[in-house]
Amino acid sequence: MVIVQANPDFRGSVGAATVRRMVRLFAALPVPWDVVETLKRRQSGLPGARWRPEEALHITLAFYGSVDERRAEDLAAELSRIHGEAFDLELKGVGAFGDAHRSHTLWAGIGPSEALTVLAARCRKAGERGGIEMEPRLYRPHLTLAYLKTQTDPARVGAWITSHNLLHSPPMRMDRFALYSSILSEGGSHYELEREYPL
Repeated sequence: MVIVQANPDFRGSVGAATVRRMVRLFAALPVPWDVVETLKRRQSGLPGARWRPEEALHITLAFYGSVDERRAEDLAAELSRIHGEAFDLELKGVGAFGDAHRSHTLWAGIGPSEALTVLAARCRKAGERGGIEMEPRLYRPHLTLAYLKTQTDPARVGAWITSHNLLHSPPMRMDRFALYSSILSEGGSHYELEREYPL
């Protein structure tokens, strides 16, 4: 297995002034650029939506939170032990996460896929083997399109979902997954590719 290392270590992912170097990490599937272009054309028409930039359109497999450099290296090694085969995914429909009072996230749905579920579980196990305490959350595969401001009109959210709910992408070939770092800033999260793992 050939592992692409975007960064030879994780020191570039945190500021030099950080006393204890920590980095926020997650594993995800990158989305083909032709599908990204299709999604970008749908990212409009909803005041209050903070649309995710092209480089942030991915399908999360596992979120590891803030970890120190040693655990980050252990995690990268554990992820390299994951073996699998390439598989196809399709985007199907759109929706929103939230509660009875307001929605906070717009997403594109993912068609049922046993291969995706298995890969996500393996990425989660890799985190546990790497010494990371994983949150006990149910895996709900999706692709985040936008975060919604608190003042976003619920009626407009519903109308946007109705207008775009027939989204159905052609099959996307997933032949690799990746480990990313997330750097928080005033403008939102910025993602850096740390490692890439072929399937």
